[in-house]
Amino acid sequence: MNLLVVGGGGREHAIIKKLKENPSVNTIYALPGNGGIAADAVCVPEIGAKDIAKIVDFAKSHSIDFAVVAPDDPLALGCVDRLHEAGIPCFGPDAKAARIEASKVFSKNLMKKYGIPTARYEVFDDPARALAYLRTASFPIVVKADGLALGKGVLIPQNLQEAEAAVKSIMEDKAFGDSGNEIVIEEFLTGPEVSVLAFTDGTAIAPMVSSMDHKRAGDGDTGLNTGGMGTVAPNPCYTPEVAAACMEKIFLPTLAAMRAEGCPFKGCLYFGLMLTPDGPKVIEYNCRFGDPETQVVLPLLKTDLLTVMRAVKSETLGDLTVEWHDGAAACVILASGGYPGNYPKGKEITVPEDLPGNVTVYHAGDKLAEDGKLVTSGGRVLGVTAVGDTLESALKDAYAAAERIAFEGKYLRRDIGKRALAALEG
Repeated sequence: MNLLVVGGGGREHAIIKKLKENPSVNTIYALPGNGGIAADAVCVPEIGAKDIAKIVDFAKSHSIDFAVVAPDDPLALGCVDRLHEAGIPCFGPDAKAARIEASKVFSKNLMKKYGIPTARYEVFDDPARALAYLRTASFPIVVKADGLALGKGVLIPQNLQEAEAAVKSIMEDKAFGDSGNEIVIEEFLTGPEVSVLAFTDGTAIAPMVSSMDHKRAGDGDTGLNTGGMGTVAPNPCYTPEVAAACMEKIFLPTLAAMRAEGCPFKGCLYFGLMLTPDGPKVIEYNCRFGDPETQVVLPLLKTDLLTVMRAVKSETLGDLTVEWHDGAAACVILASGGYPGNYPKGKEITVPEDLPGNVTVYHAGDKLAEDGKLVTSGGRVLGVTAVGDTLESALKDAYAAAERIAFEGKYLRRDIGKRALAALEG
């Protein structure tokens, strides 16, 4: 089989490596891919993830048997719709279903209508009304741009002054473009956060191993929000009792709500959850695999990934038992110094060839220079993932490997998994 994976980050690299395990796979094309992905797939850097027409033409001209659309933007733009129209089977939600991430207003209204637990909220399309509301609010509070914003459209002001600045930045200064035409202002929830990705064919659902992300740039969860500085799986806060409650009150009701709205969700549905004193609540939905959650979840998948994805496409997921390895996985992100602000590019990367067999380096923000050397090209450059019998051993091996990888300005958090280890001990 010839496969096509749309995207070019660490998440896509993890998907490609897992798809390669299927013996029926001949060639995997990555559009656009990146420098490190080029070792595992044929990269087509001239076709970007949002070049929908070019992606469809490529799929038709290269006899693609199955496609995976991984990032949020092409999903929201209807890449799956267009591929299906061209007769290309693929994994991922259509544009109507992708609204569950592409519009915070849509997803919050969906949860309210169908009684799915989430934070109390109000929606605003007028900055003056939003500012008037904030003068009566309690803090901290959460301000979200309605549309996609590279994972950076959520701000948590601690006081009225910060909240007013957030509204001005999103709605008036257009920090996130048209994504800020509407905003959601919601109550600040407290409790452990859990990420649960799930395969679903619209009716059946197979949750993946839970994970814990680390969004802040600095140790101790300080500094600016990022796309994620590291992850661990499973999340010790996600007990069997919590999982059962989520299935009953969140997962299945969400699928039923999407069907009732005429936009059944097929693909990977990401549940960002907060385990509050009042029970699990939804912080956000994503319409795709998370990044870097994918880099710790897929290494623990025992069942063949392509088989699962094809079952989702054919709506036969309920006939398949999706199995997982025991143990744990940890991913440490190596970032360019300065991220998520300004950072240099073009720094040569050195990755040892003798890393242990339980360690995988997923390439996110790098490219091949003209001389063939691997150089940095993004903020989050590499994800160093280790699998172990215990979370402690996985973290130890991930950090040991991370220390041996070199590029100028390399930055990493030193406390990935610390909260998870504390929860295991507690």
